Amino acid sequence: MATGLAMNRCSISLIRTADTLLNRPTVSVVRSLKLSRRLIGNCSMATAPFVVADDEKYGNKQVISLTPRIYDYVLSNVREPKILRKLREETAKMRGSQMQVSPDQGQLLAMLVQILGAEKCIEVGVYTGYSSLAVALVLPESGCLVACERDSNSLEVAKRYYELAGVSHKVNVKHGLAAESLKSMIQNGEGSSYDFAFVDADKRMYQDYFELLLQLVRVGGLIVMDNVLWHGRVADPMVNDAKTISIRNFNENLMADERISISMVPIGDGMTICRKR
Repeated sequence: MATGLAMNRCSISLIRTADTLLNRPTVSVVRSLKLSRRLIGNCSMATAPFVVADDEKYGNKQVISLTPRIYDYVLSNVREPKILRKLREETAKMRGSQMQVSPDQGQLLAMLVQILGAEKCIEVGVYTGYSSLAVALVLPESGCLVACERDSNSLEVAKRYYELAGVSHKVNVKHGLAAESLKSMIQNGEGSSYDFAFVDADKRMYQDYFELLLQLVRVGGLIVMDNVLWHGRVADPMVNDAKTISIRNFNENLMADERISISMVPIGDGMTICRKR
């Protein structure tokens, strides 16, 4: 495994550890990495290699491990509007702030909307509004985002920032259970009329949300599902709580679903981009 960095004793130790781990099952790798924290912690962040390689099953593809330092570099290359940064910083002080999407996720969602030329969008699970605001900011003046959220307190924060950003006229807030809102939209004849949807809500409801959105989104439109890696728990067969099982089953269903094309992206906590065929 080659890197462009000088190889000190610590780097060589990490490489040997990585080589050993790559020949073990995924669960063993995760557990062994936890046990190897002391080794990694004693190494200089400037010299430790972060490239995992040499797995013949995947064509010896080199895959970079997203360390805090590298992630900081990623974030330094995100063009985050000031209003989004202000919202992110305010949300960071709130209870449940881990539910907020990251700046790189927000930027990707906005770009997908722009690439699609989307005018009608849906969000299931707004929280304080970072992702919905990122989308609303790039929608045309005639565009519309239906924002579904059941928590009134977090929704008030989102609505305040829609006002501050001057995009309130683009956002149709639906306070209540998202499934009921989506069903109502279908009954109102809005099927196949939306370009884009993003889901970051109750994980046990993912399949239900997806089926409803598949009726609302047009052919060629996108449905983006958040948290599909679920902090890595979906890949650990020893973890079998209700939410993990739900997401694991949902991911398997997407793989077998011929109605869509998919791409699972390891950004944030994992997102799967689904394109309706």
